[in-house]
Amino acid sequence: MVKKVSIIGLGIMGRRMLQQMQTHDGFELVAIWDPSQSSRELAQSMAREVPIAGNADDAIAAADVVYLACPPVPRRDYALTAARAGKAVFLEKPLGVNIAESEDLVAQLEATGVPAAVNFTQAAGAAMTGVVQSAQTGEMGDLLGVDIVVTYAAWPREWQKAADWLRFKEEGGLTREVISHFLFFSERVLGPLRVVWARPTYPNDPALCETHMLARLETADGLPVSILASVGGAQPDRQELTIKGSKSSRRVSDFYVNAISDGGAFVEVEKPAEDPRSASLQAQLGDLLLCLDGKPNRLATPREALRVQKLVEEMLTGK
Repeated sequence: MVKKVSIIGLGIMGRRMLQQMQTHDGFELVAIWDPSQSSRELAQSMAREVPIAGNADDAIAAADVVYLACPPVPRRDYALTAARAGKAVFLEKPLGVNIAESEDLVAQLEATGVPAAVNFTQAAGAAMTGVVQSAQTGEMGDLLGVDIVVTYAAWPREWQKAADWLRFKEEGGLTREVISHFLFFSERVLGPLRVVWARPTYPNDPALCETHMLARLETADGLPVSILASVGGAQPDRQELTIKGSKSSRRVSDFYVNAISDGGAFVEVEKPAEDPRSASLQAQLGDLLLCLDGKPNRLATPREALRVQKLVEEMLTGK
């Protein structure tokens, strides 16, 4: 059965998902909404046939499932409104910025029993699926840890600047927006992590988000996850997650490029899709349908997202 979907939040992620849902035969877009008129107009230009709801409540009422691509703070209230109305929810990450509120959100979502998932975009992708399988089958040998390296010339990046909240400490920052993806990936491979130490660096303006993050996390068995993240300098974006094994290691670059090394240079495991972002989001939507039907799926659960949020917020505080 085709699922009726409303999208609340029409920034870059909302519009990307709008585009992908238009081409997926498992979903019917029935409403879109954003408090920003310019965002509504831009989204409407991409999907003339999809109605703009009068408000968020109307968008929720029209749908079977509500995709929430708005910033973290309002996302919680919309998710609870939708769940209490019996609507499934698909949330962008991070789950939130306040731990107590997110714990309550997860508990309430579980109590309602509605299908719920969080959009860590690698969850159903070929790279994560392949790496997790290789780790579980012993193909990589003994797992030895993870290295995460993220460097940008500027934050937010050029294509993110319309989402002005990303540059502020209250809800934004690269640790919440980017490193969270790799922490989720790491926990899928290694299991639960804890923060051993973390040192964020902030600019002089106390309202702005972090510019650097150095951290070490560990599993219960002491396997390390080492993080180096920085902003500044003339350089291309660098986003690398390296899972190290005694027989072979895997490196995922730019979220989708999956490469393997047995001690020599990393070699791509498979040729990336022509449009890897589109392929990844289509895979997410395929597993979202499984989630909505109560079937096993690879998407991040709200409880997994809560674990990641707790790691992120502890890192941002410094330890």
